Amino acid sequence: MLDHSVIFPTLAFLFAAGFCSGAMNSLAGGGSFVSVPAMIATGMPAVLANTSSTIALWPGTIASALIYPNSFRSICGVGKWPMLIVTLVGGLIGSLLLLHTPSSSFTIMLPWLLLLATLALAFGRRIAIAIEGRFHGSPLVLVAQFILGIYGGYFGGAASVMMLAVWCLFGETDIKALQGPRSLLITAANTVAIIIFLFARAVLWPQTLAMLAGSLIGGIGGAQLGRVTPSHLVRIVTLGITIAITCAFFIKTYWRH
Repeated sequence: MLDHSVIFPTLAFLFAAGFCSGAMNSLAGGGSFVSVPAMIATGMPAVLANTSSTIALWPGTIASALIYPNSFRSICGVGKWPMLIVTLVGGLIGSLLLLHTPSSSFTIMLPWLLLLATLALAFGRRIAIAIEGRFHGSPLVLVAQFILGIYGGYFGGAASVMMLAVWCLFGETDIKALQGPRSLLITAANTVAIIIFLFARAVLWPQTLAMLAGSLIGGIGGAQLGRVTPSHLVRIVTLGITIAITCAFFIKTYWRH
């Protein structure tokens, strides 16, 4: 018999975490910085927390992709279908790798994944602009996209920012025009990963649905807030949250008393 004095506060906490995650994703990205740690905080194993978080935030990625229904195009001189295929294959491999990673190992890796995502959020676009167009060649673009697909299926934090940064390295200059392909390819990697997670039954539904509901409402609220909030303030708050959570996980994982 469920202890309602425990389960209801837990679900309320995850709903609130989902709200924050959805708002962050809508404003600047980085929602997994809140969703995954929140799942872990409820006692969920790290791998299961990541799979459940991916499912909980997936409707938000679908909503973003639907904003750009006709913007799927070639990228860096590579056709849209090869880019989609390598992203799907990468997402498939990443999701399978995650499911075969022991939770104890993923717990050790998580601070480093968060650090990578934090650096991408903080410096990705700046680095891309600084060395824009230095690399060329469609095979290299496909290899890079394949690796991004693996990352998206495995963890995915700030993957959309990484995609924009990598595409800029290969000569894309119109960031606004890349928003559609980015949203669609991130959604593709997440979708194939979620299919694998569902078949593997790697999801705790009460917790996931609570976070999913919160993320949908948070995404709507974040979109409205983004219209009136200065972009630099959104960036500062987002980076503050991501840096704080990353530092907390390094301390928790590696600090020895």
